[in-house]
Amino acid sequence: MNLTQDLRYGFRMLWKNPVYALISVLTLALGIGASTAIFSVVYGVILRQLPYDKPDQIVRMWELDSKGRRAKFSDPNFEDLRAATRSLQGIAEMTSNEVSVSVDGAPDSLRVASVSKDFFSVMGVQPVMGRLFAPEEQTFGAAPAALVSYSYWQRHLREARDLGAVKFAVSKKPTAIVGVLPPGFSFPINSQVWMARESDARLPSRSAHNWHVVARLGNGVSLDQARAEGSTIARRIYQQNRSNDMSMEDVAIIPLKDALTAGVKPAMLVLSGVAGLLLLVACANVMNLSMAQASARAGELAVRVALGASRWRLARQFLAEAILLCLLGGFFGALAAYFGAPAMLAMAPSDIPRLGEISVNLPVLLFALGLSFVVSASLGAFTALRATSGDARSGLAEGGLRQGTAVHSQRIGRMIVTGQVAITLTLLVAAGLLGRSMLRVLSVDPGFETERVVTLNMKLPDFEARMETQRVQFFDQLISRLQTLPSVQAVGAIDALPLTSAQSSDGTFAILNAQQLQPAQLALIDRSAQAPSQEADAAYLNDLTKFFNEVFKDERRTGYADYIAASEGYFQTIGIRLLKGRLFNNADGPDAPHVALISESVAREKWPNQDPIGHTIEFGNMDGDLRLLKIVGVVADARMQSLEEAPRETVYVNYRQRPRKISEFNIVMRTNSDPAAIFAAARGILSRLDPTVPLRFNTFTQIYSESLNGRRFNLFLVGVFALAALMLAMAGVFGVLAYSVAQRTREIGVRIALGATTGDILKMVLAQGLITTVIGIAIGIVGALLLARTMRSLLFEVSPADPVSIVGVSLLLMLVAMLASYIPARRAIRVDPMVALRFE
Repeated sequence: MNLTQDLRYGFRMLWKNPVYALISVLTLALGIGASTAIFSVVYGVILRQLPYDKPDQIVRMWELDSKGRRAKFSDPNFEDLRAATRSLQGIAEMTSNEVSVSVDGAPDSLRVASVSKDFFSVMGVQPVMGRLFAPEEQTFGAAPAALVSYSYWQRHLREARDLGAVKFAVSKKPTAIVGVLPPGFSFPINSQVWMARESDARLPSRSAHNWHVVARLGNGVSLDQARAEGSTIARRIYQQNRSNDMSMEDVAIIPLKDALTAGVKPAMLVLSGVAGLLLLVACANVMNLSMAQASARAGELAVRVALGASRWRLARQFLAEAILLCLLGGFFGALAAYFGAPAMLAMAPSDIPRLGEISVNLPVLLFALGLSFVVSASLGAFTALRATSGDARSGLAEGGLRQGTAVHSQRIGRMIVTGQVAITLTLLVAAGLLGRSMLRVLSVDPGFETERVVTLNMKLPDFEARMETQRVQFFDQLISRLQTLPSVQAVGAIDALPLTSAQSSDGTFAILNAQQLQPAQLALIDRSAQAPSQEADAAYLNDLTKFFNEVFKDERRTGYADYIAASEGYFQTIGIRLLKGRLFNNADGPDAPHVALISESVAREKWPNQDPIGHTIEFGNMDGDLRLLKIVGVVADARMQSLEEAPRETVYVNYRQRPRKISEFNIVMRTNSDPAAIFAAARGILSRLDPTVPLRFNTFTQIYSESLNGRRFNLFLVGVFALAALMLAMAGVFGVLAYSVAQRTREIGVRIALGATTGDILKMVLAQGLITTVIGIAIGIVGALLLARTMRSLLFEVSPADPVSIVGVSLLLMLVAMLASYIPARRAIRVDPMVALRFE
């Protein structure tokens, strides 16, 4: 009953002070809404359990070399580890790529996963329709079979019950759909189709690092136990095979959830901290408002004490009012989060894992309610303690309580504002560091041009060795017809387009001299021209492995580089500069000696004081074609993976000579015309050549912009929170000084009556605001340095202690604080001493 009375009375008090109530509710809604929205993302990405059976038992594994660098597994190392382990109840290989898929002849580009036989037991997944792969489908050369995701079955197969009747093809190969996996399952990330890894050839080289590995811990086996056993097995495998091209000396094992979120976890934690700091600023602002209200109600409190109200009764009243404020703030904050989280996710980069699982659900709503309760209890308790401290009966004397509590309230208010300024500076410095990092990224020269370039992406089906000529003819015809378009100035092609998710092949090459090779080795090279490794017999593969082991023994004659197939027009179209020698030309046909271009970093690393032109290298481990590559040119470095990653050493080969591993082909066209018109004309040309190839069009400017989405997203959120904190902090400075001027009206009147000038009064009030701000800035700089250290991984070429950001933000805060202080200061100098002293 008493609680109901308190709440009703509290509601009436808030209704009598609508401005105070409205500002408090909106301020709390901002802080709680921002915290709830960010928690929605953090919970969905990092905290929420993976939707698999006993997900804590699922781990990711990597090979580790002598320097602790991670690598994917090779087939022999994986097989040896699988045979020896006792702590893992299942271990599986997997990989996924964008592949051409068709239903009833309609082409599409989908992510298709290749998984080994224990994959589904490791993940704890069973089909909701059909079955898993049969043993005969998990053998080399077996007829292709596939499982599909539930969403693909719904959208593209129209929930077909007779899966055997569906005309389905992967890479133009008719494929039987044998099962449908449960709703929500899409691992590896965004996979829609799963095929048996065993249907592809086993690669016997221990340096062929092609496979991601997942495993399930045995029941009762800890992560540390699995790591210890894995290290022991890896060292034994290394000792037994160190004479071969063996680099695995240890293994890394981490929980699958940590592996999936490792790339985004630092940013998520920083955003959580930023949202929490904004909530503190919001609470501090409301606390200041509440203290001012409590001081204004000093007379009322004195009367209630005189009538017999206990201190607990008064404190309970303030608690009730705080609960009402925070419930309203929590309600509108949760509402803002519910509508704001989807808008925030719409701006989020697509590579954030588990993006589809993010929502304002029950745990998030409980978080918002819990947050509201904690805030309300804290605000109410603090306000109640301050409002009921001291002897309230003295307030019955004229002005007694008001004057007695004013100094305490002002001091506490200034302390709160100091904290607000400190937190705001911390957030602004974080935003400044991210902003300067963004400017540094934008100033990076990628090594190519993006303006007026359009792209055409194609996912191509696999093909047999005898089809190499037809594949090259298809590329030639497509490029030559696109060159005839009137608005196209240049055309080129590449298999891995810069700044996209396409991953170029990378591996070890060797510097060789053909005259130094033995006849048997030359015969092996000649045979590789006709028989790619996936169709070779076991004896040939063994000879091939021995050859590579011999070739790559001398580390001084080997290097590591990306392997990219390109056309002669690519470099001119995209503006990659030729530094030495020549580019590819029409004479570099399939039957001509194979040639290569190398990037400047390769030339600098392997031929520091020499001219690399004319040297030959062996890079056949990339596609099984062992023919030597003669270096004919050196081109400028280009940033392929991202603008923030240093240019990688790269070897470019001619697509006409090395078409085997080209499963993705990107046409680049320089034009001064409308991209939409180019897209329509290009679609028509390709549909006449091969209507089964799925297409994706884009502009290089858009690709460049999308590569910055992650950094732009972090900067936007931190910047918005910092701006909101700045507005709240400045409102706090204004409120405290305005309240101080109102409380010190008589004092100011006395000063003016005794001869103080308007300049003296102005300096007194401005100094109060400036001192409060400077103290807050000093504390905030310490907080900013601590926060900046945690976000080091988000910075680019900017020190966490960047003086430009810290000094610039400090000056900005001082300027804004002075502006916020000016209005109360102007009000102070307009005090009429006669009016101020009328009641003295």
